Amino acid sequence: MDREEILAKAQSEGKQRDLPDLEAQKNGAWTAYILGVILLILVDTVNGFVLHYVNRGADFALFSMAFVVFLTKYLRLRKKHELIMTIIWGVLALSMLVVWILQLTGVL
Repeated sequence: MDREEILAKAQSEGKQRDLPDLEAQKNGAWTAYILGVILLILVDTVNGFVLHYVNRGADFALFSMAFVVFLTKYLRLRKKHELIMTIIWGVLALSMLVVWILQLTGVL
């Protein structure tokens, strides 16, 4: 295989993926997640002061999203840090689920 064939093969492989597009999508998703966290904190705070009640259903959803993100990273990278974060987010998501169910049933 000569140089031109290698170059042509490398260029054809790169056509299936648009790396700048993937990077922009990744950055957009991260920004959206951060904005979601900030808005959820704001909504929880306002509800706490005004209604004296905070619905934990949205917290459960947000923590579940973070759990899935870190679980996916752990399954791909197998890093100890990712496993620890997966466990933390999983415990937080489960606790918010329990609190939300207790809220729905009128216990809390």
